[in-house]
Amino acid sequence: MSGWVEAATTPEIVESALGTLRTVLEYLGTVAFAVSGAVAAGRKRMDLVGAIVLACIVAVGGGTLRDVMLDVPVFWMASPSYLLVAAVTGLVVALLARWHPPDRLDRYRIVQITDAAGLAVFVVVGTGIALDAGAHPIVAAVMGIVTGVGGGIIRDMLANDVPDVFRNGQFYATAALAGAASYALLLWLDVPRTVAFWVPIVVILAVRLGSLKFGWGVPTIGGKRVDLDWHEKHPDR
Repeated sequence: MSGWVEAATTPEIVESALGTLRTVLEYLGTVAFAVSGAVAAGRKRMDLVGAIVLACIVAVGGGTLRDVMLDVPVFWMASPSYLLVAAVTGLVVALLARWHPPDRLDRYRIVQITDAAGLAVFVVVGTGIALDAGAHPIVAAVMGIVTGVGGGIIRDMLANDVPDVFRNGQFYATAALAGAASYALLLWLDVPRTVAFWVPIVVILAVRLGSLKFGWGVPTIGGKRVDLDWHEKHPDR
């Protein structure tokens, strides 16, 4: 009898654990994206309010676009803690930047690595939310990409930059597409939820970090890749 009870409750335990893990990763992704937003504000010499605003936009912008397009309640309105975490993260990064300039973070790729982590988490979570809302797998994959890259696009537009997702041929949207498509496919193949959750995250991180490390990317218009921030880094030249 006890074996039957254990067999019956194990799937519920797994689902509960995955739900908890997803929530934890969502908060970690929120922090990761908020860091990139605040650092972008620092590069543009924005004030404290600007840093907090950009941190919040990059953290919740993609999910907001997703929920609006799916016609479901916007996630941070139901759980304002995500917005609060993003705002606090932006504030902390802005204050630290007074003693540790953003250029030092760039030197060690800290911003790019945290951004890759946020991308991986948000794409998978966004795809799953779309699937739970009844979206077709292809639509769900697109919603996952929107969740992952939407906030960054808005951030870069407000900072008067060419969005990272479109610049210099690096795998960014491609990494998001690979992760979202693999997640939808694994769920369609009825792969265990734990495997289906982690594999796309690993795929996105591998593609994105590989692009940063080895220069993987797509062809760019006009020939070789260029540093679009060169004039900002060398204002006297």
